[in-house]
Amino acid sequence: MSLCLAKISNGIKKQANLRLVDASWVWTEPHSMRLKVRLTVQKEVQQGTILQQAFVVTYIVRNQQCVECQAEFRTGSWKSLVQVRQRVRHKRTFLYLEQLILKHGAHRGCLSIETFRDGMDFYFPEKNKAARFISFLESVVPIKVKTSKKLIGTDVKSNISNFKYTNLVEIVPLCKDDLLYLPAKLARNQGNISRLVLVKGISSLIHLVDPLTGQTASVPPEMFWRDPIRPIISFARSRVGKFVVLGKDAIYLERNASKRSTSRQRSKLALLTVASEEDLGINDEQMQEKSHIGYLMKSGDVCIGYQLKDAQFNDDEAENARASGALPDVVIVRKLYSGATSENKKKRIFALERLDVDIVDAVNPRIAKKDKENDDMDEEDFLREIEADKEMRSQMNLYKSKFAVQKNKTDGNDANTDMEDDYGNESDSESMADDQEVKLDELLDGLVLDVGPDSTKLPENQPNNSEPDILFEGQRASKDGIGFIEQEEARNLQLKETATLIPQFGKEFMDKKFSFM
Repeated sequence: MSLCLAKISNGIKKQANLRLVDASWVWTEPHSMRLKVRLTVQKEVQQGTILQQAFVVTYIVRNQQCVECQAEFRTGSWKSLVQVRQRVRHKRTFLYLEQLILKHGAHRGCLSIETFRDGMDFYFPEKNKAARFISFLESVVPIKVKTSKKLIGTDVKSNISNFKYTNLVEIVPLCKDDLLYLPAKLARNQGNISRLVLVKGISSLIHLVDPLTGQTASVPPEMFWRDPIRPIISFARSRVGKFVVLGKDAIYLERNASKRSTSRQRSKLALLTVASEEDLGINDEQMQEKSHIGYLMKSGDVCIGYQLKDAQFNDDEAENARASGALPDVVIVRKLYSGATSENKKKRIFALERLDVDIVDAVNPRIAKKDKENDDMDEEDFLREIEADKEMRSQMNLYKSKFAVQKNKTDGNDANTDMEDDYGNESDSESMADDQEVKLDELLDGLVLDVGPDSTKLPENQPNNSEPDILFEGQRASKDGIGFIEQEEARNLQLKETATLIPQFGKEFMDKKFSFM
C-alpha cells in the first residue's frame, strides 16, 4: 500500500492540495495484473466548509528488465569483445581461470560468454567493463593484449563516432607441470637454477621448481615474451606414466650452523625407488631418483611422472643433455589421490561450480564428439591437479560433493575418516604429514541443490503440532489494519463518487474538554 500511495502522493498533496483521509484495497482478478485502491480525499473550499470525495485508482503491473538484461537478448548489442586464447592442446588453464573468475565475480556485467576448444569470448556492453576484466586477467595469469576497433557509424554534424572494440588476450603457452629446459642465460639470472625445471604454477608470474633439489624461481611475463620458451614435454596423458613407489630414503641436507631458526624444518626431498605400473609383474626394473615431493610419498602410493630415458625432445640442447646422461631417467610430477582409479572418481568429496557459457561445437559431428571426449579428459586432469595442490585450492571455491553430504548423513561423523594420514605409521623424524590432501574443512556448503527445504523455527510459545495460519482473501489487509472491498461489493462500486459536503468538520474537536496543568 505504501508503494502504491507513493506513486500519487505528489499529485494529491502538492498539486491538487488534497488531504488523504482513507485508502483501502479493492478486489481484482488474480491474473489481471491490476491493483485497485479506493481513496478518500478532502479539500477545504471555504472557511469551515470541507468537500469529501472517494474514487478508485487503478495500477497496472508491468514486467521490466534492466538495461543489461535487455541488451543480452539483442544481437550485436555488445561494444567490447575480449577474446582469451592460449595456444595449447588442452583446456586446463581455462578451467583454472574459470574458477578464479567465479570466486572474484569478474564476469559481472558480461552479456554472454562463448567457449571454444582453444579459448573463450567475453562480450561486454561498455568499453570500461572490458578494461576492468582485462585488468583482472593481468593480475591472475601472464598475458599480452592486442586491441583493435571497428567503426560502426558516425555523425558528421556532432562529430560523434560509434566503435566496437576487440581485445585479444593471449596467455603464455605454459601450464602447470610442464617440463622446461631453460636457456643457460635465463637459468643463471634466476639464481643459477638447474636448466631442467617443472612449471610449479601459473599466476601473474611463471613459477618454476627444480624437481631434483626443490629450488624455486619466478619468471615475469615480460621476460618470457622477449624470449619465449617452449616446453620440451607438455603435460598430457600420452606423455606421462604412472609409477608405483616401492621405497623411500630420506635426504639429509647440511644445515648452516650460523643461521638460527625457531621452527624445526625438515627437507622435503627424498630418494624414491619407483617402478612403472605397466612393468609390475613383468620385469624387475626399478629406478631411483630424487623428488621435490618425496615427503608426500610412502610405499604403495601411485604417482605420475615423465620417463626421460626414451623420450624425444624438440630442443637440441635438451636432446644432447639426455644423450650425455646429464638428465635423470624419471621426473616425478605429483602424487595421485582418489583419481587414481575410475571407481574412486565418484568418491571425491569436493565439487566445482561452472560458468554459464554457450559452447560453440564444431561443424563436423566426428570432431565435435572428439572435442567432448578431450574436454572430459582435461576436466579430470584438472581435478587431479586440485587434489595434489593445496596452494592452488586456496585460490578457488570448493564445495562439498553429493558423496560427502551423503556420507555425513549415513555415518554421522566426519567424511574425512576414510582418508588416512599418509604418515600415521611412520616416525616423525623420517617423514612429514601429507599437507596437500583435500580436507573437509576446506569445502563450502551451498552447491548441493537436493538437500530439501530449509527448516523453519517455531516460536517458543507455539506448540510443535500447531498448523500454520492460512490467510484467506482480504485477511492480510485486515490484519495490517487496511480496509478491503470484497468481490461482490467491488462489482457495484463506482469508479468516482460525487463530492459530499462536510459542514460539521471540527465539531468533535471543539466539544472535547481539555485540562491544563
